[in-house]
Amino acid sequence: MGSNRLSNNIRRLRFDNGEMTQQQLADKAGVTRQTIIAIESGKYAPSLPLAFKIARTFGKQIEDIFQYEDEDSQSSAAGPDA
Repeated sequence: MGSNRLSNNIRRLRFDNGEMTQQQLADKAGVTRQTIIAIESGKYAPSLPLAFKIARTFGKQIEDIFQYEDEDSQSSAAGPDA
């Protein structure tokens, strides 16, 4: 079974939106600051409803915030000669 990776650009979006603090984002999303820290650092994958809340906070689509990569897509993207 391959490994999966969910990355995000929340930190960049916070700074692009008036240098929003982690606490401000947490308050808007209805979670704790620790949850935002864990999501930003890639240690925690948010639930789908939370991902939507975060995306809407920034006026973005989920795909603009979160990027999902799995081992299979990385090896197939490299082509058959890899």
